[in-house]
Order: sequence, then C-alpha cells, then structure tokens
Amino acid sequence: MAQQTASGAEVATDSAQCCPADPQREPAVEISPAVHAFLKALANPIRQRIMLLFARGAELSVNQVAELARIGQPRASEQLAELKRGGILTSRKQGKVVLYRADKQRVVQALADLQEYMRHCC
Repeated sequence: MAQQTASGAEVATDSAQCCPADPQREPAVEISPAVHAFLKALANPIRQRIMLLFARGAELSVNQVAELARIGQPRASEQLAELKRGGILTSRKQGKVVLYRADKQRVVQALADLQEYMRHCC
C-alpha cells in the first residue's frame, strides 16, 4: 500500500518496508561498515575458494593457502588480509608463522546484521 504526501511523493505504508518510494530520501537503516567489509570479502571468487580451505576449523599459514589455492604467496597474503578485514578470518602468531582460521563468531554476527538490514529494506 502507498499514500501520497502533500508534495505528491508516494510513500509506502506497509510496515514491512522502511524505505519511502521517493528515491531522494535516505533509507532508515544502513549497512554497517562491518557488513560492508564482509560483503566485499565475499565478492571475490578467489577469496571464496580460499574460504573453503578453512572448513572444519583448519588453521593455515599464508604459504599453505598459496599452495592449496594454487596462487602466489603475495596474492594469498592480499586475499587473506581482505578476508580478515571482512571478519571472515582471524589470525594468531606461532613463532614466526601467522596462522589463519575462520572467525565463526564474526561471520554469524555479520550475517545477522545483514539479515536485519534486509528485513528493513526489502
């Protein structure tokens, strides 16, 4: 359902929608920086392939990721950094080696935040 305002703009009155029909107005809910980084990290096919390497709690070094993903070490390092910024991976140092693993708690939170955003905007 929609109503017209005094200016003639159509505004949704359905409680499931938060965003007015007027595209000039800002939505009531925005994607958080954390969810934006999460989505950006998911957007790349190489990072998607790398993510699968961390199934079942695996911890891997950048060299292991490079070998398993069949990419160069510098590229693996860049991709791991983006996945870490996106909250998908976490890391810890063991001596001189940095080990990466999935950050399930942050992934669950990002998905919950994204679901909340989608509930309000769509």
